[in-house]
Amino acid sequence: MLKKLLISILFSAMSWVAFAAPAQEAAPLLVGGNFSQNTNASRSVIFDQNTRDGEIAKLNERLKNKDYVGVTKRINELVSKNFLDKRFYLLLAIAYDGLKQYEDVIYSAGEAIAVAPQDPRAYILRAQAYLQQGDYERCRIDVEKALRLNPKSQMALKVKQELDAKTKAKSALGAASQKRSAPAPHWLVVYFIAIAIAIVIFVYLRYEDLFRHGPKTAYSRREVEVKEQYEFLRQIGEGGMGKVYEAYDKVLKRKVAIKRVRPELVRSAYIREQFLAEARMVALLRHPCIVEIYTVIESESSLYLVFEYVDGQTLETRLDIDGRVPFSEAKRIFDYVCRGLHYAHSQDIIHCDLKPGNIMIREDGTAKVMDFGVAKKSMEEDTGARTVAGTPAYMAPEQQKGFMRKQSDVYSLALCLYEALVGQVPWSVKGFDIATKRVYPPSRLAPGVPVEVDRLLEDALREDPKERIQSIDEFWSRLNAIQPLPEENLEKTHY
Repeated sequence: MLKKLLISILFSAMSWVAFAAPAQEAAPLLVGGNFSQNTNASRSVIFDQNTRDGEIAKLNERLKNKDYVGVTKRINELVSKNFLDKRFYLLLAIAYDGLKQYEDVIYSAGEAIAVAPQDPRAYILRAQAYLQQGDYERCRIDVEKALRLNPKSQMALKVKQELDAKTKAKSALGAASQKRSAPAPHWLVVYFIAIAIAIVIFVYLRYEDLFRHGPKTAYSRREVEVKEQYEFLRQIGEGGMGKVYEAYDKVLKRKVAIKRVRPELVRSAYIREQFLAEARMVALLRHPCIVEIYTVIESESSLYLVFEYVDGQTLETRLDIDGRVPFSEAKRIFDYVCRGLHYAHSQDIIHCDLKPGNIMIREDGTAKVMDFGVAKKSMEEDTGARTVAGTPAYMAPEQQKGFMRKQSDVYSLALCLYEALVGQVPWSVKGFDIATKRVYPPSRLAPGVPVEVDRLLEDALREDPKERIQSIDEFWSRLNAIQPLPEENLEKTHY
């Protein structure tokens, strides 16, 4: 790999290419969902609302005093004690913004948006971080979203002004550089420097053994093997655990999807071993309705998960394009989803992060469940597995407290079906009763949805997992028994 790099630099120098800046460390890869974190093995402490509001007030006071490090440390202490509050994401984003840790701002703001998509503050914070990183396209998307939510937001208007100024300056610089037709006056100096670099590289390649200071470690060899075996083509996804890339396996001559887990998530040796054990467990799943994990590769700085590559689009993308899915088509899609989850549950594996972004619809209309990256082994004990994992907007109530059961997947599955039929999750629909958490019937929101679906989703979204539909089989049997209406009217929904 080192030879290839040096030869590339040699050709660049002989072709009059400008000096390249030192390569930054590769960005971590991902798929949606948060990485599992162990919680205290003791029984969770129940914190009342006054205690929660008191802690939030103290954290806000620290933010006013610019004690950003103190805020992050305090939130970590609270989370380690099972003190969970959805407002932490926004406070973390503000603290990381003060510390100028823009990658962490983007991640925390994204989690805050998932929990409260109508709050413009998280969009503004993420837009500021994108602006600092020079990602003007994503910055503009977030700042425009914030202005739609609150057109009078002074912070959003300020970010937009800075963005407009920088994009105009960049355009002016590009136009000025295009007008330069004459060669640079110091071209001869650049030429001789390029020749000198070429000579140095040639000498190094010829006598590279003399420059080696020691043997490569096992981890560094694995890092080289990943980059030599797989050609990374493009990024196709991003989430709390890292980034996902489309890649080409040069050995087996096939496309694959590779997720590189964020390095900070596996920095601890204990967490790394736990993640590897879970990934190896999921790699044993073999089913036509589940995206297969081919292998797990451990390197010094990260972990790589190599997946089966599936042509098609996620249910999330489909909803972004069409708004909603007709009941007859949704029933066909969720047939495949239920088959995949039923098989996983039969192997005592809980998905823990089912959402539209993890349901892949192929071109032939079939579907596959993907991203078992935070999946857990089902526990026979009544307490279930004591870890917190998943995407907040799709997590069952008990899952948010660290207790995961097969019924938790039933809850997430019902949310996905609701969003597919209506176009929104129940919590953002007009008419949702916050006090009782009673879901507004989808048959009243979207034409073509049979009333029997209302009762199915009501039973699958009950707060108490013991009162909920108990298995994927039961959910699918009831859904399969519901017949589509004679003609589905695809007019706009009432909201």
